[in-house]
Amino acid sequence: MNAFAADRPYRIFLVEDDPADALLIEDALVERGMARTITQATDGIAALEYLRDAGNERPDLIVLDLNMPRMNGRELLAVLKDDPALGSIPVVVLTTSAAPDDIQDAYRQHANAYVTKPVNLDEFISAVQGIDTFFLDTAAKPPRG
Repeated sequence: MNAFAADRPYRIFLVEDDPADALLIEDALVERGMARTITQATDGIAALEYLRDAGNERPDLIVLDLNMPRMNGRELLAVLKDDPALGSIPVVVLTTSAAPDDIQDAYRQHANAYVTKPVNLDEFISAVQGIDTFFLDTAAKPPRG
């Protein structure tokens, strides 16, 4: 296990408008048993308000759905990666779309990973836990500060 999680909870910011998917994602993350905090926004505008509020702690990972009201995930991703204060936060797109254009556009906007939500419940949980495992246990984190 990466020592990163030992000194403070790992912060995940979930940007997801579907309450059922959000609950499944949170359950899958909690099931892994690691120390983490999960904060949620239901659209891109609410996400930006949260992320730009100096009173909120910076997340270690953003899990982003593409299809949301007001400001969708595509638009939010473009804003995030163009913002010097937020652009280095890893963003994993977790969405129902498997459209090649969506995948290509996400990577063009500098998404760190793109995962299509599996329809099967066990596969969905496994996919979410795989994201968590990679970013918490495997990937090197930038220094804090």
